[in-house]
Order: sequence, then structure tokens, then C-alpha cells
Amino acid sequence: MQTLITIDAGIFNFLNQTLANPFLDLIMPVITNLNYWRIPIFLIWLYLIIKGGRKGRVVAILLIPVLTMSDQIASSLLKPLFGRIRPCHELENVRLLVGCGGKLAFPSSHATNISAVAFLFAYFYRKGTPWFAFIAFMVGYSRIYVGVHYPGDVLFGFFVGCCVSVLLIILYLEIAKRFPAVAYITENPPEKS
Repeated sequence: MQTLITIDAGIFNFLNQTLANPFLDLIMPVITNLNYWRIPIFLIWLYLIIKGGRKGRVVAILLIPVLTMSDQIASSLLKPLFGRIRPCHELENVRLLVGCGGKLAFPSSHATNISAVAFLFAYFYRKGTPWFAFIAFMVGYSRIYVGVHYPGDVLFGFFVGCCVSVLLIILYLEIAKRFPAVAYITENPPEKS
């Protein structure tokens, strides 16, 4: 375990310090700051409700439990359970580009939440999968770059977020089987034989 922690810290130093450059110093604090994302996220959610059709409304409704569960599992359950301290509270010479935040780091709540949302969107809007994955990657990478999370925090957050999304999608599909009225109408319904 100590070897993995040492490797994680080494990769953190490489991403946080060695790869540092003025361009990333400018954009990564913006990418990592949820305050910049609140209005676009709300507008997307509103668009799904109003113009997204039945599928859009299903996704908008599923976003609420997906985000609630992913955030609570990461912040209230796993972080206290593992008790891993953020690099900005633990290591010297961290390039800290934003406030350090709370003491606990594992898993990254940002990574957990964004991967849960990205997986949900990728399931329902498959053509957009590369974009959803790219956004999730950038948010996760930003957490390391700005100095508040180790790579392991982000990777485990991605894993947890995807698991939460998978579980809720499975639950939704089971409910949709039993109550067809809650299922969305696909763009290409199967042909009747």
C-alpha cells in the first residue's frame, strides 16, 4: 500500500509541477470551479425538461438522484471512511492555484459527480460520449493540476461515479419495464413483426 501511495504522490508532483505552464494555470482554476458551471448546468437541465422530449425529461429527472447519490457517497461516506488527507494539506511545495478546501480527499467529489453525470449522458446520448468523457477527464485532471487531489483520488472518484450511474440506470430500466409510462420513446423504436 505504501508503494501505491508513493507512486500516487510522484504522479501528483509530475502533473502539478513538472507539466505546469501559463496556459493551464489560466484555464484549470476555471474548469475546477463549480461556480462557473452552475448556470450552464442549470440551462442544460432546463433545456432537457422543456425541449428534450420524453428522453430529455427522463435524463433531467435521473440527474437529481445521480448527483445526490454520487455526492453523498463520496463526501459523507467514503471520505470519512478512508480519511486520506489532501496533498495541499500534506505535501510541501504544492502549486496551489485555488483554495485547498477540506482536509479529506479520497475520493474526489468533483470526479465522482462529473463521471456519474457523464456516464448517464453517455448512456442516453451515445453520440456525445467522447465529449462527455473529455469533460469528465478535464474536470478530474484540473483537481490534480490545481493541487487539491492526488491522481488516485480522481481515478477512484471516476470509478465510484460510474458505478452510481450504472446502478441508477439499471433501477430506471427495471422500473420502466414494470411501468412503461415512465420509459422514454426511443428515436428508432423496434419494428413490429
